[in-house]
Amino acid sequence: MESVRCTHCSNRVLVEKYSEAHTSIQWLDDADSVCPEFARTRTAQEGRAWIPTCGRLQQTIDDLVVSGRIGLSPRSYPVPGRLE
Repeated sequence: MESVRCTHCSNRVLVEKYSEAHTSIQWLDDADSVCPEFARTRTAQEGRAWIPTCGRLQQTIDDLVVSGRIGLSPRSYPVPGRLE
């Protein structure tokens, strides 16, 4: 996973890109408390945000992919079958 800082709020997360459609994001701190977008959408009743991801963080990641600073993960998985 690669360290990425959001260009909007400077929060740092770890990111791994498996395909154009699949991005894994690991938050290093509680997203509701460190991300302004999550904090704004936190519900009064439940006390937590109900959005799938931060749009500004996603834009940061997309920009890094377009610029070539984040590439697809070279991680591979074994082909199903018998292990010897």
